[in-house]
Amino acid sequence: MTWLVTGGAGYIGAHVVRAFTDKGLGVVVVDDLSSGHRGFVPAEVPLVEGTILDTALLTSVLRDHEVTGVIHVAGFKYAGVSVQRPLHTYDQNVTGTMSVLRAMQDAGVERVVFSSSAATYGTPGGDVVTEDTPTRPESPYGESKLIGEWLLRDQAIATGLAHTSLRYFNVVGSGTPEVYDTSPHNLFPLVIEALLEGRTPKIFGDDYPTDDGTCVRDYVHVGDLAVSHVAAAQALAEGRELAPVYNLGSGDGLSVRQIMDAMTRVTGIDFVPEVHPRRPGDPARIVAAGELAARDIDWRMRHDVEEMVRSAWDARRAAQGAVA
Repeated sequence: MTWLVTGGAGYIGAHVVRAFTDKGLGVVVVDDLSSGHRGFVPAEVPLVEGTILDTALLTSVLRDHEVTGVIHVAGFKYAGVSVQRPLHTYDQNVTGTMSVLRAMQDAGVERVVFSSSAATYGTPGGDVVTEDTPTRPESPYGESKLIGEWLLRDQAIATGLAHTSLRYFNVVGSGTPEVYDTSPHNLFPLVIEALLEGRTPKIFGDDYPTDDGTCVRDYVHVGDLAVSHVAAAQALAEGRELAPVYNLGSGDGLSVRQIMDAMTRVTGIDFVPEVHPRRPGDPARIVAAGELAARDIDWRMRHDVEEMVRSAWDARRAAQGAVA
């Protein structure tokens, strides 16, 4: 049994690849390396450099490697930037997903796990998000991920495609020293890069109606996320019916201030974050329930906040040492 991981050279995709190889499962990667890194892919895993928009390439990879299912992680993942680049976002995330599904149909591959996002919910009304919470995306990125879910649903109606979509919240940490988050927009790398460069990290808003006045978000370890991708793939391979979507969330959440405090403890760098005004549209609290995923796809929080921070810090420092 071999699975194709699109975007498998990226931060999340590379962890998914390792989760498959740890289970002794075959895997092949397609990645255009626009934000991924060749060095993130284990040497023994085939890496085909190319875009998911190239349907013929995908079809060839699926056939040549006798792929039995797809983990579709590739996409343009920057919600804020998507507002300035809507056409690019839809091209990569909607047209790209159509290309993956078309290649799967041409090659006779009938199982897919889709990398979706909490951005499909927009700003939810309640404190805890469940899979039944209404989807009201507020960016082209969130809209594109919701459309991706619809494409899977409609293809399943038409062809019997076995599928599920995993909605990520804030993915952090590292499961291996070789892979770290290189995003210029995520909280952990923003704080870590500031500390490495001798700058003071920033907090945007400390007057929210939360325990310490800073935003509360759901942070989940990338290694835990990867394990559930394998569990979902195995369930589909065994013919078990899965829910159309799952939240991968903690049910609890952490504040930005708690993350900053953990950064101080782990790094040994004593700093007081700069406090800036709130950013428009930032809700006070977004936390997701993960009970459904815990029931079906081996989802659980295996790492506490200090382990999340330490793994991210250690992996980034290892990369810094490798460059030096």
